[in-house]
Amino acid sequence: MRGGAGFFIIFMALIIKPLKLIMEKQKSVVLPRGMVLPFVLITSCFALWGFANDITNPMVKAFSRILMMSNFEGSLVQFAFYGGYFAMAFPAALFIKRFSYKAGILMGLGLYAAGALLFIPASLGMIFWPFLLAYFVLTCGLSFLETSANPYILSMGPAETATRRLNFAQAFNPMGSLLGMFTAQQFILARLNPASAAERAAMDPEALHAVTAADLMVIRNPYVVIALVILGVLAVIALVRLPRNEDQDRDIHFMVTVRRLLKHKRYYEGVIAQFFYVGVQIMVWTFIIHYAVNELGLSETTAQGYNIAAMVIFVTSRFISTYLLKFVSPGRLLMALAIGGLATTLGAIFLQGMAGLYSLVAISACMSLMFPTIYGIALEGMGSDAKIGAAGLIMAILGGSVLPPLMGSVIDLGSVAGFSATRASFFLPFLCFVVITLYGYRTFAVHSRSGE
Repeated sequence: MRGGAGFFIIFMALIIKPLKLIMEKQKSVVLPRGMVLPFVLITSCFALWGFANDITNPMVKAFSRILMMSNFEGSLVQFAFYGGYFAMAFPAALFIKRFSYKAGILMGLGLYAAGALLFIPASLGMIFWPFLLAYFVLTCGLSFLETSANPYILSMGPAETATRRLNFAQAFNPMGSLLGMFTAQQFILARLNPASAAERAAMDPEALHAVTAADLMVIRNPYVVIALVILGVLAVIALVRLPRNEDQDRDIHFMVTVRRLLKHKRYYEGVIAQFFYVGVQIMVWTFIIHYAVNELGLSETTAQGYNIAAMVIFVTSRFISTYLLKFVSPGRLLMALAIGGLATTLGAIFLQGMAGLYSLVAISACMSLMFPTIYGIALEGMGSDAKIGAAGLIMAILGGSVLPPLMGSVIDLGSVAGFSATRASFFLPFLCFVVITLYGYRTFAVHSRSGE
């Protein structure tokens, strides 16, 4: 709890000064003065779901070893995790439409905490599926949070600066991710029993039971701590009065709204691009550990250090890219970064040794801008339809559920067409970047002319 409170104080200090500079120096207002406290509180939620995302990615490898499962079975963690986003996105949107963004955020925090606390009975049961249920409930909460917080941030100022405002808020998401990665490295991976799956299989049942129980408790403890932090944030947001910034029409015209949204190619192509973006993000960050372990023989704890380096690069690039949006259109910058993603992914596939790992880490610099930019482009000019439209973009997070197990099944093959299976599996991220490149191109070269 003390560490979580300290992180929240540091987070507040980091965000308030840049906000003042934005309000004082920008000719086109990014954030009106009266929105500072609401913006800070809602942006803290971005960091919280970043923590959940990136403490979870290394658990694919951890569960595979602890419970002696294949890479495909371990990647079902991601299937359950991102499946919750998919399942709850439209119910969350309808809930928000009926009540408010604040109500959606409180519901999301409540489900997030409940899912994290479910790790207690899951660890006691010592079987895999209760952990999958806990992840699913947790991410139902994250689906509420993202469906609420992203359009709420877009609504907190002028429409012409909405994408920049969302990119700024999203820049604090990877700060939570860094804390999640550090927690996974120092408080989970470093404390697990080092015995491999093969060594565990050779243990007598009593020794295996003791080792497995101890390791699952190590995984459980950080989730319980974050649940307590989340409940504290929930209490603060519940007590603070937040502006509504939303239309007063609470009637739900679901199919009418969906038909309007589907008339805009920029929107539904954005949903497709978001599916592949989230897929590539989760694949890259989940399988950095597999790449470092399988290709270079590094330990899981050392490999997680490269995951942390990737996130530091991601954070830095997010702030740089947000600044560049003052001078370059979102679609053009999105396309340029996606081309960079293509090049660095090819490096991870074809370069040997540390050069390949460095290329894999460098992919994060190219991914930094993508989620909020695709989101902002797709919802631009949607007005009150953005609440339902946001749900479609959150449902696209299903890409993080579907594609990592597919990549894990490729890694399980051992070798593919003369490549190691680990390297060959990165052709999947390459194809994802092709889709994102096309969306970036169409955004500035096609949709800007047609108005679709």
